Order: sequence, then C-alpha cells, then structure tokens
Amino acid sequence: MGPLNQSIIDKIFSQCQSNASGELASYIPELALAERDHFAVSILDLESSRDINCGRTDVPFTLQSVSKPFTYLLLQQHYTEDFIRHKIGVEPSGEAFNSIVELEKKTNRPHNPMINSGAIAATALLFEKFEQKTSVIMDDFFSEVLGREITFDQKVFESEKATAHRNRSITHLLRHFGIISTNDIDYALDLYFRQCSYLVTAKDLALMGGVVALFGRHPKTNKQVFEASQAKNVLNLMFTCGMYDSSGEWAYDVGLASKSGVSGGIVSLLPQKISIATYSPLIDSKGHSLRGMMFIKELAQKYNLSLFSQR
Repeated sequence: MGPLNQSIIDKIFSQCQSNASGELASYIPELALAERDHFAVSILDLESSRDINCGRTDVPFTLQSVSKPFTYLLLQQHYTEDFIRHKIGVEPSGEAFNSIVELEKKTNRPHNPMINSGAIAATALLFEKFEQKTSVIMDDFFSEVLGREITFDQKVFESEKATAHRNRSITHLLRHFGIISTNDIDYALDLYFRQCSYLVTAKDLALMGGVVALFGRHPKTNKQVFEASQAKNVLNLMFTCGMYDSSGEWAYDVGLASKSGVSGGIVSLLPQKISIATYSPLIDSKGHSLRGMMFIKELAQKYNLSLFSQR
C-alpha cells in the first residue's frame, strides 16, 4: 500500500470539497437539516496505527445504513449460520435499498442484510430472542465496537419513525412470509430506527471499520470483539452488496469492502491494511455521499487499494 502522505490526502480532500452536487436526504425530514458544506475524512492505517484526518471529523452524524454490517455481526453471535441463511440471503438485490419488492422469489427471504428488508429482518430476529432487552444488547455491542458508550439522535429517530411507511410495508411482508414471527412489528421497527439513529463522527466510523478490517480485533484495545469468521462474512457482504444497486460498479471501479448510509457516511475497508471513513450529507439518487465516493475513488487509485491489486 505504501505510507500515506498527508499533503496528498489534503489535496484530494480539497478537490472533493469543491464538489457541491447532490441533495440532502429529505425523505427523512430531520436529515434534510444537515449542513450541506460539512465534509470529513478519517483514515486509519491499520499497519502503523497512524490516523490522518481532514475536515470536520468532530461533527456527529447518524449511522443510518452503515449500521447494517454491525447489526449482522451481532446477529451472528446469537444464531447459527444455517438459521441466518434460511432467513436472510447473501445475493446482491439489484434493487434500491428501500424497495418493497426486494424479497427473493422462491424463498421470500431478503436478498441480503445490507438492504432495508435484510436489516429489518436481522433486527426483528434479535428482538424475537431478547425481547425488551434487545435495545440494551444492541447498545452494548455498538459501544464495544466504538470503544465508548454509543448514543442516538432522538430527533432523527422520531423523524424516521414518522415517515417509515415503506419500511412498515416491508416488515409486514416479512411477517406475512414467516421470515420473522413477531407480531410486535412496531417495536421491532423502533429497534431498527434506533440503530440507524446511532451517532458517530468520521473518526468513530474509521475506528469501527478498523475492528471489522482486523477481523474482530479492536485496533485500540486489541480485544477480540467478534470472531474472525463473522468479520469475513460481513466483509464479503460489504464488497458484494454494501453499495446497494451500484455495488457491482463500485467493486469494479474501487475494489474495497464498503457500506454507505443516506445521512452521508461511507466506510471502506482493505482488510488488515486500512479503514477509510467519510462524511458529507449531499447524496446521489442511490443514497451515496458524492464527496465521499469521489474521495475514496481518488484515494484508492492513488494508493492502489483494490482488494485485487498486485502489491
């Protein structure tokens, strides 16, 4: 990979910052209040433990769909692989992240856990096991990965809950087909909205990504937070499904295991090497931060970061 150069990264950051295209995620009203100019990059070099930061890396934002890999990691700790695969597939959907028709035709499973239907199923399955204790279990797990107590944005939570008609439709379909068995759909959905509303900064997200890229070992404490095999599963899913219906294009152009969220966060990982986190709330029609994608593409090209590059 070669050593990271602060001046080169600053130059790429400056070029990307001038890109003012995209829109705020107005379908969740509270997200539409974000500052359009906010842009942050945090890079954690996992070989040297060095970090490089640019922009407003202290600005908190909600994880939204970037929470999905971590919820799937938690799910793997409490159910067998066979059970999970019976309930949630691992194929790219080719559909938008919130599509109502994103269930497999024969099995009626969600295509994968990186889209809304799969993440809602994962959360509901946790609720079926732990019931009212689920929120504490989720908070504790995300806090352990983050390295401090996690908090969530109540206003975003309420805003998302009030406008979640598509997600309610998806959840009812999951219940109809027996993918989930709970009749307390509203509570299960509240847990999903809660995880989407967890607050992090770009620095936090780079650290969380680093735990996955190190196959469960926390880069700050060296504690094994989850099993290496579970991290491998999530890295595979992030590579093939993490950028929704542009995952194939992203894999081809960039070649990093990645996950985006409509609040403007992206995390991209090269296992054992690097964790890149970006935040900019201006997104494209598929829900990806435009500045974030531009930065990661430029950095990956400059440092030859693709999973399949010769080193």
